[in-house]
Amino acid sequence: MSVVIYHNPRCSKSRQTLALLEENSIQPEVVEYLKTPVDAATLDTLISKLGFESAHQLVRNKETIYKELGLSKESDEQTLRKAMIENPKLIERPIVVNGDKAALGRPPESVLEII
Repeated sequence: MSVVIYHNPRCSKSRQTLALLEENSIQPEVVEYLKTPVDAATLDTLISKLGFESAHQLVRNKETIYKELGLSKESDEQTLRKAMIENPKLIERPIVVNGDKAALGRPPESVLEII
């Protein structure tokens, strides 16, 4: 089983999710997406695997950069996705991918559904 976690080690939910995977004998590939940002194709794939209809469902709208960039609930998809790629801090975390499924680790236990 090839499991990937898009991880931010400074985020408590991300650390808890990684620990939960390891407690369940899963050693995921860890992608620190702030150091290695996702590209447009990867972001599209993540949104699709999460079952989201829009990037709005994956954006951290309380981040300062969200407001600084003038983003809002009315922002169009292209603008929002471009902002998320250029500013990975805007991407909600952690995201765990297992094959064609993905889950957001909020709460961490939600990722167990795809394992």
